[in-house]
Amino acid sequence: MKVVSALAAVRHLLDTGAVRRGDTLLDSSSGIYAYALALACHRYGMRCHIVGSTTVDHTLRTQLAVLGATLEQMEPCSDLKLDQKRRVERIHEILAAHPEYHWMRQYHDDVHYLGYRAIADRIREATVGRSGDAAGLTVVGGVGSGASTGALARYLRGAAAAAPADVELVGVQPYGSLTFGAEHVVDPEIIIAGIGSSIPFGNVSHELYDTLHWISFDAALAGSVDLLRRHAVFAGLSTGAGYLAARHERERAPERTVLFIAADTGHRYVDTVYARHREAAAITDLAPREVSDQGQLALPWCRMRWNRAPAADAAAPAAAGSTARG
Repeated sequence: MKVVSALAAVRHLLDTGAVRRGDTLLDSSSGIYAYALALACHRYGMRCHIVGSTTVDHTLRTQLAVLGATLEQMEPCSDLKLDQKRRVERIHEILAAHPEYHWMRQYHDDVHYLGYRAIADRIREATVGRSGDAAGLTVVGGVGSGASTGALARYLRGAAAAAPADVELVGVQPYGSLTFGAEHVVDPEIIIAGIGSSIPFGNVSHELYDTLHWISFDAALAGSVDLLRRHAVFAGLSTGAGYLAARHERERAPERTVLFIAADTGHRYVDTVYARHREAAAITDLAPREVSDQGQLALPWCRMRWNRAPAADAAAPAAAGSTARG
């Protein structure tokens, strides 16, 4: 999913003179972004240095090695919040030793929005109505760094000349994530890597989101297994969560077009998710609990209208610099 974002970001940095061919690009990643940045660096003749999560598996390590990227992987850790904190600390240590490296800051620099403009154009072409806008479109996806869902909503809504397009944005979060105030609810399994955060992210524009779904590991597992059985789509855990949320939004408003983002393949989830397929609940037995504030959140699945509200203080990072404005 993030390949289009990384390619556009690196191309923009080269075009604007922020970096030159041969420079080293540095960032932290739990998986998908590491691969995307390594591909972009390989294409444009850059060096790539990744501080990887403990969740990076053998397949991804091999891919990064083939692409010539340097990977520093965190030691095994059952607490993904601590894993994320350690990765950020290591980034600062590397920058102190190598100030010439360019930190991509995927969580804080809106240069990562740029690549999704072309994807928004493709979505518009597929869903456009006679009025010339993407009327009645609901976009569902993991929040994560905020770039993919936020950028798609911004570009789609900004396409109509006379009035904003009718585009609803539904964000998916794991329990334990700080971004939309669920850090107090612990999932006994894991935080779903990539769609939540234990630190404030500068690229999350809270005011773009209409609705939030918080989905547990067990519910997302059921979604992933059903998606493979029903649609032959072999995708990751965040995709299973997005699939559940998208089905529910479609049932609530069948007159709207619902599009959800399948962020990655299921390969790194073979042992942790797909091998447990017999444990998967029937998705017809799952439904979200409607809540009006985060104090009511509880496993396994909750839904809340966000109504494009700004971030709460805890989830709002200090002003971050940016390389591009989408």
